[in-house]
Amino acid sequence: MVDLVDLDGRLADHGLVRIGQFALAAGEAAGEAAGEAADPRLTAGILVGNGPDGMWPAFKADLAAGRTSPGKNALDRWTRQVVAPIATAIGATAVYPFDEPPYRPFVAWAIRTGQVHASPLGLGIHYRFGLWMGLRAALLVAGTLPAEPATPSPCDTCSLRPCLTACPVKAFTADGFNAAVCRKHVVGQGIACRTAGCLARRACPVGHSYVAEQAAFHMKAFIG
Repeated sequence: MVDLVDLDGRLADHGLVRIGQFALAAGEAAGEAAGEAADPRLTAGILVGNGPDGMWPAFKADLAAGRTSPGKNALDRWTRQVVAPIATAIGATAVYPFDEPPYRPFVAWAIRTGQVHASPLGLGIHYRFGLWMGLRAALLVAGTLPAEPATPSPCDTCSLRPCLTACPVKAFTADGFNAAVCRKHVVGQGIACRTAGCLARRACPVGHSYVAEQAAFHMKAFIG
């Protein structure tokens, strides 16, 4: 059995958090999504992520100290670097949302934890972090894991839903997210989104946004 308190401490050293636990469904075992032979011993997972605080300072500190190399995909490299030893320590298999396709169902796993819900923007919303939650890795293990009590969706009691009206180019509609329209705006006139993060996400009253430096980092990755 994984000691979740110990795991929380190991993750906190890097500004990461345990989002929750989930049971693996058929076809989701480590390796199977990548076309490899499934490991039948792996039956449950622990979702690892970040909120708006903690991870960014830890990432920057490792960059400054030379423990992580800068450049393209630096955050992905850092994530593997800090999560892999934790996985080894607890006897888990680490998988990542940026692994080679076909991609594992991280969004479905997040919903399955009972701590994350679908928002009107199509993004996952966390009861405490709001829309400012990042999914960084999953630790797949044998056996079962204790489930966290499910939390209600913050959107259920949000009557104004300011996220739906904050986007200046209406990239979020009932038909889904128009990434092309969003990207064109961010590259062009959308300096507010480009330098401090998506205005629609920032309009959500739950949690608080990333610091401007981190938000700009992620937006730069989004626009390529």
